[in-house]
Amino acid sequence: MTSAYPDLTLDEIISTAKELGAQGIDLCVFRKDGTREDHTATHLDYDNFTVDTAKELIEKFNAAELSLSLGAFENMIGGDEDQRVKNQNHLLKLIRIAHLLGGDQNNVKVGTFVGYNHALGNEIDGFQKNLEEYKRVFEPIIAYAERLGVTVLYENCPMEGWRSSRYTSTYNNLPAVLAARKLMYTLIPSKSHGEIYDPSHDIWQNTNPVDVIQATDISRLHRIHVKTTRNLKVKSRTEWGGMYPMQHVDESLAEKAGIDIPKHDWDRHHYEAMLPGFGGTDNMDWNDFTDVLKEKGFSGPFEIENEAKNSKDTGNMKANNQGFQATINFLSPLLWDLDEKNGYQFANYKPLEAVEVTDIPVETMDTV
Repeated sequence: MTSAYPDLTLDEIISTAKELGAQGIDLCVFRKDGTREDHTATHLDYDNFTVDTAKELIEKFNAAELSLSLGAFENMIGGDEDQRVKNQNHLLKLIRIAHLLGGDQNNVKVGTFVGYNHALGNEIDGFQKNLEEYKRVFEPIIAYAERLGVTVLYENCPMEGWRSSRYTSTYNNLPAVLAARKLMYTLIPSKSHGEIYDPSHDIWQNTNPVDVIQATDISRLHRIHVKTTRNLKVKSRTEWGGMYPMQHVDESLAEKAGIDIPKHDWDRHHYEAMLPGFGGTDNMDWNDFTDVLKEKGFSGPFEIENEAKNSKDTGNMKANNQGFQATINFLSPLLWDLDEKNGYQFANYKPLEAVEVTDIPVETMDTV
């Protein structure tokens, strides 16, 4: 996932992926005029993407023997109204791009968040109202994706630091729990949407990812985000508990009481993001996790999302790459067959197919 390389060009990322031993790239294509500060990588010119651009990109990735996916993760149903409409229209642009790249035929999916509308959430039956707002917004989006042969994927991150720590709730993305995702698929039954599952988000919520996969409709699961969590042994976990976020109170009052309060908006729960196999042990059994995925018949990609404190967050490119490399080595005996000459090696490469598509206009929420 190219969020870890916001300053590299696409060619530099392809070269890096090959050096590290990855088999594909999930291109982040965030809005250049977006409001997010934590993820800003934009590795496609989404405003000038044509049929010829798609052909060139397919040829470039096939020459490198890499698969391809793309996404941008924004609040689609809440937050500033002007920004949410821009986010929705941007998602429609990415669905068009995926279509020009072959869409489901080439396993080119479009990743997104849903977000959360707190104005509705603060009302009675607020969660139900968010589900209804999700249906209103996403029903035409998913119908558009279905017409174009593209699948939209939701990630399960709660986005726990997406609002000021002065708010009590850290639930800021609707598909953050399995129940919500099941409700969403019931509201919009189309098979043209599904999920990217990131186990790290359930670990700090004291939920076993193995149990979640057991209860998941595997036909909806298209990607696994490879990221993990170490639950911290800190006094704030005792003070605030492991279920609810730390709350912001007057600093002088907290100091007199001798309790911890959030140091910043993302400092709400007591965990540290990690990459498996890099810098110590984490609070997840990867053997059990990969075993249950195999038992359920999951065959989709495992995408490394590097947000590790000791890797991507250091700002050091070498440490960033070391995290990716360690993760690939960690997972290879769990996912790949043993080759007599090359050890554990990926053996299921499939080139992207050249697709015959005609150009289509960019749609907006007003026209879709």
